[in-house]
Amino acid sequence: MPLISPSLELAGEKGREEGREEGRKEGEQIGQQKLIIRLLNQRFGEIETTLVEQVYRLSVKQLEELTDVLLILPGVTDLEHWLQNK
Repeated sequence: MPLISPSLELAGEKGREEGREEGRKEGEQIGQQKLIIRLLNQRFGEIETTLVEQVYRLSVKQLEELTDVLLILPGVTDLEHWLQNK
């Protein structure tokens, strides 16, 4: 078994930790997207695929903003306008 220098070992551990953190953040974003789409479908009925795709393109910050306005949007047209302005 080859010996690994402490600095290489530390760099490898740091890389693995960064990868795990990135995976957690991506998992949280996917969870937010799925929850928002589920809530939109419950509120407005089955929403169009184009709107679902727009939700999946939102950043984490935009997803949080959509969560804040989700329950006060009067209709699908308002959702469409909100998404177009993001």
